[in-house]
Amino acid sequence: MNPVKPRLTFEEYLEYDDETDNRYELIDGALIALPPESEPNDFLAVWLQFELAKLINLRLVKTHTCEIQVSVLQAGDAQNRFPDLVVLREEHLALTQKRLTIKLDMPPPLFVAEVVSPGQTNRNRDYQRKRHQYFDRDIAEYWILDPDNETVTVFQLNLEQNSQQYVEVGQFQGNDLILSDVFPDLQLTVDRIFSAGR
Repeated sequence: MNPVKPRLTFEEYLEYDDETDNRYELIDGALIALPPESEPNDFLAVWLQFELAKLINLRLVKTHTCEIQVSVLQAGDAQNRFPDLVVLREEHLALTQKRLTIKLDMPPPLFVAEVVSPGQTNRNRDYQRKRHQYFDRDIAEYWILDPDNETVTVFQLNLEQNSQQYVEVGQFQGNDLILSDVFPDLQLTVDRIFSAGR
């Protein structure tokens, strides 16, 4: 007989330490271990990190290690996400000295990006569930890098129109220059991203 594991609050989860380097999502109070990243997805996130670091302080650009507390908007949502890439605000450096977690009582990150893993479940999570959670968290810009289709979809907050969801700026492909409000000086085409990973 397996003992029933206790359900954790988010505060209890933040204090949890199993003396491993495992990353967990907290779903309905249960710890769900995240699988390791695939090499291609990891490479694309790291490559983009260095491209963005040409424009801002490298210390503000994190891959796979920055955790964001998010609201549960529907059953089965995680209370935390580990985006493939996060761009912090300067004030986060002081706020995350103990743990690289952006909690709900902190300002949201400026930017997140996810690299879609194969499979419909992963696509739904990145295109729908995470999208709604990142919007609810007031993250200014969300990119989805889709290696299967070689597209980059850019979503932005539109506070002027009081929108209830992200505005899709565009789904960019090929030689399209990616448009970004967070990085207006970025000169980056979709081809450059995906050709780097080939």
